[in-house]
Parts: sequence; structure tokens; C-alpha cells
Amino acid sequence: MSLNDRVYHALDTFRIELPSWGFANTGTRFGKFLQPAAASTLDEKFSDAGQVHALTGVCPTVALHVLWDLPDGLGSAADIARLSARFGVRAGSINPNLFQDQEYKHGSFGNPDPAVREQARQHVLDSVAIAGAVGSRDVSLWFADGSNYPGTANIRRRRQWFAESLQASHRALASDQRLLVEYKPFEPAFYHTDIADWGMALLLARAAGPQARVLVDTGHHYLSQNIEQIVAWLLAEGMLGGFHFNDRRYADDDLTLGSIDPYQVFRIFHEIRAYAHDTGAEPDIAYMVDQSHNLKGKIEAMIQTVCVAQELYAKAALVDHAALAVAQQRADLVRAEGILQDAFSTDVRPAIREWRQARKLPADPQQAFRDSGYLERITRERGSRAAGVSSYA
Repeated sequence: MSLNDRVYHALDTFRIELPSWGFANTGTRFGKFLQPAAASTLDEKFSDAGQVHALTGVCPTVALHVLWDLPDGLGSAADIARLSARFGVRAGSINPNLFQDQEYKHGSFGNPDPAVREQARQHVLDSVAIAGAVGSRDVSLWFADGSNYPGTANIRRRRQWFAESLQASHRALASDQRLLVEYKPFEPAFYHTDIADWGMALLLARAAGPQARVLVDTGHHYLSQNIEQIVAWLLAEGMLGGFHFNDRRYADDDLTLGSIDPYQVFRIFHEIRAYAHDTGAEPDIAYMVDQSHNLKGKIEAMIQTVCVAQELYAKAALVDHAALAVAQQRADLVRAEGILQDAFSTDVRPAIREWRQARKLPADPQQAFRDSGYLERITRERGSRAAGVSSYA
């Protein structure tokens, strides 16, 4: 199979979900730098996501956050069909809010107050219903639960509460829905986090039920942690459900994908392509962007991320798995490593441009966006709002 054929085959099956909140004004705990073109309504978020999909052709879904995007719960679901028809992108994963309400000061599923645990559980059940109403498969769960000081929380009891609430959530799923359980080692909890790593997420997903999987956020790891090994293990266990794409220099920085360590992203993709080669089956993985574009233009940063992801995924598709298996069996270390490095060093951009043109997409999505006038138009329309009017997403 030629280089172009490998690239074409890989990109034809690669889809990336966009987050609604990635088009809105966001920031750090210290403040925000507002952008006049940032989206503040669901219509505007769908419109911006539709632009990215129209230019790249690989972003057909938009992740929705219940608090920020669906404030009326099921009552907001009717708007999604209208927006999908208008802007050409569908609802993607549904993300419950289990961290922002004041009641969750001491946790949600792990809260010592049974009334708060029940509130959190009901919110997830409502989110599952919303997902069904808008045609979404995945309900993505991230918890800020933890404690800041030793002795202030019963860690084992909280683990049991989590298992019970996840099981209740799983029972509400339709046969074609999934729960994705995310993990994060620290922040906002500084002493212990209830789901702090992939092993805890794996155990709780298994406790939840057969339709639960683990979600890996590339920023949710300690520095120098071998994320591709985690990916390989989750693939081997049949428990890798999805990714949140970003990059980081220090901690959970949510920088654009590949901006700091593109070789790490390549290695992750290699493990996924190697699994598909070895088993003959494509793993069912939901790929999604989860980044905070505080300084970069929102839409430009999304397009940049999608293009970088395509390049790195295409490079991973060029690894010669047969030759690699021989080198590994012979313990030929230099040859084995060189096979990966050769694939990573290959310039796949000409092949990707040809792939785009063959599918009637702009050869250069970023330049096409800049030439479209869309940014100038929304800047005029949205920039007239009162300064300082903003929500997190």
C-alpha cells in the first residue's frame, strides 16, 4: 500500500468531536481575556463548530455541557435538532456538571451528605435522558471530588459511594449508550482525588457495568508519565472509550494539541494503530478536543488542532508493523525505534492536501477560514456586546 493510500485510509476513518465551550470565553482561575468573536449562545457555538467542520470535513459532532448549553435540561433538547439542521453538525457527548454548583463544595458522588449524592445522581440520570433525546451515545463524567487535608474524608467509603452511583447511572443507559469515566490526579483537590488515575477509573468503570469505559485526557497526568502505555493497557482490556485532546507544559494546561510534544501524541496514535493491526479490528474510540483557547483565536485554534491531529494520526498509519514486529522479536533496539522515528519524520502534509482536495475540502483549512470573512463578520456582530459580559462557557 502506497504512502498516500495509507494516509487516505487513516483519515477516512478519523473523526474529532469539538467542544461547545472551546468557542466561548474561558480563562484561568485568575481571570479571562475576552475575545470579541467568542461565542456566548448555543447558536453561535454551533455556527462556529459548523465552520470548522465545513473546512476540515472531520468534525461532525459538538460536545455539549448540560449547565452551560442545556440549562432547561430536556426542555433544551428541541433546540439541538434545529441547530443541527442549520449548521450541519450534530450533538456529541453530553457532559454533566458535577463540580460547579455550590452543593458540590465537598464532592458530588463522593459527598458525605446523602442528599447531595442523590442530587448528583439525579443530574446524571437527567443527562442520560438528554443524551437519548438529542441522539448522543456518550455521557462523559468528570468529577472534581477529593479532599484537601489528611483525615478529612473516608477514602474507602467514598469509593463505595462512587461505585453505587455509577451503577445507578449505568442502569439508566439505553442499549446503545456509554458512560465514559475520566480521571485526573490533582486539582482542585490537593490531598486526594477520588478518581486520580487510569487504574481507579478502570475499576470504577467495570463496577459501573459493561457499557462503561475509561476516558483519557492527555493533560490529566503527571509530568513524564507514559500515556501511551496507559493507552495500550486500556486497549488490551477493551476499556478505552475516548480521548480529550490537548497538550501541556506543566500540568493540565489545555494547550493546543501537539504544541509542546507532538511525538507523544504520535506515540499514542501508534499504540492505537498497532492494536488495530494486531487484532484486525478498529477500536471504538471517541476523539474529542478539550482545550482552553484563552489567547489564540477560538476557531483558528480548533482548526489548527484538527490539522495537527490529522498529521500525527497519518504519521502513525505509516509505521511498518510487520518490520517492527521482526525487530522487536530480535530485540533489535535501534531498528525498532528507527521504524517509529522514520514514520514520525515523514512529511505527510502533501498527501493530506491531496486527500482534502479529493474530498472537495480546502487544501489549507486555516487559510480558507482566513479568506472566508467569517471571523470579521462575527467580530462585528458579537463585539458590540457590553464589555465584561461573559460566562465560563
